[in-house]
Amino acid sequence: MAYYFRLGNVPPKRHTQFRRPDGALYTEEVLGEEGFSGIGSIAYHIHPPTLVDSVGEPEDASVEYADEAFLRHRHFLGPKVKPGGDYLSGRVPIMGNNDIIMSLCSPTEAMPEDVFYKNATHDELVYVHDGEGRLETVLGTVEFTQGDYVHVPRTLTHRWVFTGETQPRLLVMEAPTDFRPPKRYRNDMGQLLEHSPYCERDFRPPSELQTIDQEGRFTVKIKKHGKLFPFVYRYHPFDVVGWDGYMYPTAFSIHDFEPITGRIHQPPPVHQTFEARGFVVCSFVPRLFDYHPDSIPAPYNHSNIDSDEVLYYAEGDFMSRKGIGRGSFTLHPGGIPHGPHPGTTEASIGAKETHELAVMVDTFAPLKLTKQALEIEDEDYILSWQPERHGHPLPDAAPIPPGAEIGGDGALGTGPAIDAARG
Repeated sequence: MAYYFRLGNVPPKRHTQFRRPDGALYTEEVLGEEGFSGIGSIAYHIHPPTLVDSVGEPEDASVEYADEAFLRHRHFLGPKVKPGGDYLSGRVPIMGNNDIIMSLCSPTEAMPEDVFYKNATHDELVYVHDGEGRLETVLGTVEFTQGDYVHVPRTLTHRWVFTGETQPRLLVMEAPTDFRPPKRYRNDMGQLLEHSPYCERDFRPPSELQTIDQEGRFTVKIKKHGKLFPFVYRYHPFDVVGWDGYMYPTAFSIHDFEPITGRIHQPPPVHQTFEARGFVVCSFVPRLFDYHPDSIPAPYNHSNIDSDEVLYYAEGDFMSRKGIGRGSFTLHPGGIPHGPHPGTTEASIGAKETHELAVMVDTFAPLKLTKQALEIEDEDYILSWQPERHGHPLPDAAPIPPGAEIGGDGALGTGPAIDAARG
């Protein structure tokens, strides 16, 4: 969420002299996107951020796809991904394409205090399914807890610190573009409109700026070209005394998303939370169901003509799904229809509200699966719409009312008998 913010001390005018107490100049660094045409911030360092003492051997961080040509609905058992590693080494990529990479991460180890991370090419949006702690960055600290989306802009040096006793579980989304509110939620000046399901007050920028003037050997693992390059700097990267601008880390709670409801079932775009190039991120949250007297709360069958649909199930029971557990994924690719499991549509009638939580990602280019995804797949999911699997035998075809006419498209025509049948 981009709006102007400032922490610490900055000079009255950008690109002008700003001196330390000893008379030396602070070092100015412009952090900007899209070649100075996008959003950016200006930070002031005690020491030059360019002072590198060595660069170590790169570590492999590439994503290998194992199943690219497929067409069937998929279900991945997320809890089968075992906890391990730290915030970087513990990542398990599940699926992706050129626009997004989705991984699960359940770290059991802390990164050393002198090791940091920077993604040089991708913004990261992390959904905190379980756990709490703080994101420490060169621009300040952001506290996070369960249910938060934490946005880390690309090129921002940072480290994750987990606190408490809950085992962290994260859904990590990486994209080579910014995550931002949908355009229809904003006016020409970028301010969120009154009909938006959230406002600027819901986004939490850094609350504290750590200024650490310390010499030593500090490793920043910089991710680019599918590798982690360990740059060793002479000074602590968090030596910023002040900054201002539009690019900085934020946290936004899924619980602060205010659902949009209506008399009849609303389509998925009402749940949209963020947009990026090539995909959108949506949030399913507790909400009242439709209030038309004849409404059907369960979603209708639909074909994803232009997109692949991913659902990450966080909390509660989805009314339209059976056998999907907490922390699992479903993937419904474009080209084939999907919808409620047998029995769920009828069962939903009369329901007043839902308490579900889920993150949905719709991509406009086909997704590819990793080897790790195939290892946790429920291969029978494509057959889960068979009614006999749910104790619902196929019903007999409804009889055609006497005197009814059948149109050329197979639909019932009109007439007294049809009108009576339709009530």
